[in-house]
Amino acid sequence: MTEPLVLGIETSCDETGIGIVRGRSLLSNTIASSMDEHARYGGVVPEVAARAHLEALQPSIDAALAEAGVRLDELDAVAVTSGPGLAGALMVGVGAAKGLAVSLGTPLYAVNHLVGHIAADILTPDSDPLEYPTIALLVSGGHTSLLHVRDLTTDVEMLGETMDDAAGEAFDKVARLLSLPYPGGPEIDRAAREGDPNAIRFPRGLSRASDLAAHRYDFSFSGLKTAVARWVERCEADGVPVPVADVAASFREAVVDVLVTKALAACADLGVPRLLLGGGVIANRRLREVALSRAAAAGVTVRIPPLSLCTDNGAMIAALAAELISSGRRPSTLAFGADSTLPVTEIQVAERSAVS
Repeated sequence: MTEPLVLGIETSCDETGIGIVRGRSLLSNTIASSMDEHARYGGVVPEVAARAHLEALQPSIDAALAEAGVRLDELDAVAVTSGPGLAGALMVGVGAAKGLAVSLGTPLYAVNHLVGHIAADILTPDSDPLEYPTIALLVSGGHTSLLHVRDLTTDVEMLGETMDDAAGEAFDKVARLLSLPYPGGPEIDRAAREGDPNAIRFPRGLSRASDLAAHRYDFSFSGLKTAVARWVERCEADGVPVPVADVAASFREAVVDVLVTKALAACADLGVPRLLLGGGVIANRRLREVALSRAAAAGVTVRIPPLSLCTDNGAMIAALAAELISSGRRPSTLAFGADSTLPVTEIQVAERSAVS
């Protein structure tokens, strides 16, 4: 079987991602971000994101095709994120993918955004194939999830996820408390370089013994965000300058500590000596440093896709669809929509039956 040529569409949040792959080879990865439009509000506004996707889709598809050097009529399949994500944003991508697939007479694959982040790893050139099972820690502005991946196309289990704010959201909110620009992740990282990560002992959510019984692999960052807010308020009430660098470094350390501790606990509990990191927050330098150091000490191998494939992108969606095609999965029907809470166990949505 020849390697399938697949175009992937990703519109789950504020980035319009169009990617083209041939099997496991990346041909193009075009991303149009509406981040600047959300910056004035200090966070993603769903209606603004949906409108931005509408405006960016056609130019992004054209750019991806040009970069890949292929034509629409050469495509073997179209793939799209069905969920999870922002409902309005997802609807734009789903509608575009359906229209494109129907007009071309091309098979359509509706896939899971979170599993797509895992599939990004297979596009890494010159690396050994991803081994199963593996533990995957996905950290982004909208998701903080810990997954047990037994097989990319058939068996992914949610071990734990955030109970409130995702890690990326917490970074944005704390950045606002410290009067730092949006998006907060890079700004906190930058400010923390001059700070002491041990200056302030901020709480580690869901890490006490009483929490671990029911939430061993779950995350909570709302309490941490509140603790930072109270600390800043006390400084202001006492009339002393807020030590932004120390607060940023200590906050970042608390987030990183929880993420890495829970991920490595899953590796130990399940006997899986492999950890895959994905999502935009993986761009955080301290998170990568701590994960690599502590994993090495625990005998766990860490895989990190190129940072360009960690943020939301269409290439990972195309890659997942290419794997589904290669494993013999049938295309999706048109009977699917945008599902903002799509469970990770639904790797492909609305697969066509054998008799249809």
